[in-house]
Amino acid sequence: QVQLAESGGGLVQPGGSLRLSCAASGSIFNINAMGWYRQAPGKERELVAIVTPDGSTNYADSVKGRFAISRDNAKNMVFLQMNSLKAEDTALYYCNADIRIAWYESNYRNFWGQGTQVTVSS
Repeated sequence: QVQLAESGGGLVQPGGSLRLSCAASGSIFNINAMGWYRQAPGKERELVAIVTPDGSTNYADSVKGRFAISRDNAKNMVFLQMNSLKAEDTALYYCNADIRIAWYESNYRNFWGQGTQVTVSS
């Protein structure tokens, strides 16, 4: 089994910063893309940022210049540094990863974390 565990969410004032972390554990042979998604109340889940094993990144337009995604391949972790937070960033943030669970498995499986709440409010 594979588990993704997020941490680092919380309540922050507008303009503040938070750093989210996600650790993948369990049966892991190799991890491809890792990313962060978010879902606000009444809205669909949306991609925030994604990072490939070689460090290439892609961001939603709404967070470009404010958020930075990074990963530690040795520790199977992905991070999201969030700066200049706005009220509209309030959402449940989910970690996501494409993981190959064993050397004999040719396909990557997609896994989700349970989510960590980020609330931006004064």
